[in-house]
Amino acid sequence: MIPVFKPSYGPEEYEALREPMASGWVGLGPKTQEFEQRFAEYVGAPHAVGTNSATAALHLAVKILGVEGREVITTSLTFVSTNHVILYCRGIPVFADVDPETLCLDPERVAEKVTPRTAAIMVVDYGGHPAEMDELLALGAEHSVPVIEDAAHACGASYKGARVGSIADLTCFSFHAVKNLATGEGGMITLGDDDSARRLRSLRWLGIDRSTWDRTDGGADGASRYNWQYGVDEVGLKAHLSDIPSAIGLVQLAKLEAHNERRREIAATYNDAFADLGWVQTPVVRPYVTTAQHNYVIRVPAERRNALIDHLAGRGVATSVHYFPNHLYPVYRPYTASLPVTEAEWQRLVTLPLFPGLTESEVAQVIDGVRSFGA
Repeated sequence: MIPVFKPSYGPEEYEALREPMASGWVGLGPKTQEFEQRFAEYVGAPHAVGTNSATAALHLAVKILGVEGREVITTSLTFVSTNHVILYCRGIPVFADVDPETLCLDPERVAEKVTPRTAAIMVVDYGGHPAEMDELLALGAEHSVPVIEDAAHACGASYKGARVGSIADLTCFSFHAVKNLATGEGGMITLGDDDSARRLRSLRWLGIDRSTWDRTDGGADGASRYNWQYGVDEVGLKAHLSDIPSAIGLVQLAKLEAHNERRREIAATYNDAFADLGWVQTPVVRPYVTTAQHNYVIRVPAERRNALIDHLAGRGVATSVHYFPNHLYPVYRPYTASLPVTEAEWQRLVTLPLFPGLTESEVAQVIDGVRSFGA
């Protein structure tokens, strides 16, 4: 069975683990610090703060905005992490509808939801295609509302020449095992504000103001000298990134451009192969965007979607659906909204296999599977 996702690792990732394993420093230490610095340089942001997951990154980003009792405008067409973190922080998710082409938040629908209670706008780069950030940031600026970009799918993407991670007030990335930059698990927050970066570094480490690594100095004889003293000004989380995934992350970062280019090549092959199938709608990529192409999501007639999924499984091709709308889950019923585009489009979605290691024969197998289905 061809999987939907698969991480792309080589001997370099294995070799990268030797240094932290040999040093014995596998927690929050020098590799994490190096990874944060290089990632910030790559996206063009002043600061990058590593976390143990994208969920933790989103949680911390929402937490520092103080949303308790206030509203966060968000999308329903996303993984539940995006909206769970609003509830973690006792905020109120306000669902806005998506653009029918890109499936990212529609700025016009967001504008309709802004009220004096709005504390933030949560934007998701669906499938790796950046949302309409100019319009959303202008809307945020008009109402003095910060914008958080959930870029879990968009590592390496760009919007109008700017790298995702350098655009929004706070941008959150995922390094989960199936993401474009895969460390097994991990996340990152990029931002420009110095004070917020300092607070995030403390909050990810239980509110402690100096990490263990920051309090450790090598002595003249090579022995480490450890300062046990630190301050705690507020209650934080145990949410830091550590050196083992960071060592892998440094290698994956060096491969990211090539891996994303391979993703786009496969997507282009799929697009060409399905161009004459009137019942298949292929993903839209706007001309001012470079997509990270995390997902390749086609849209088919809703009444035939599940039959296509079963047909492909029978031909050795795994698929998925991204996503079941959050507002339809029982836990989100108190926040339900009228979202006609989301509710129509999610029933048409099929995610096909896409990862850098997908072979030409596997790509052909996926294409044959789709083309052989009579919709």
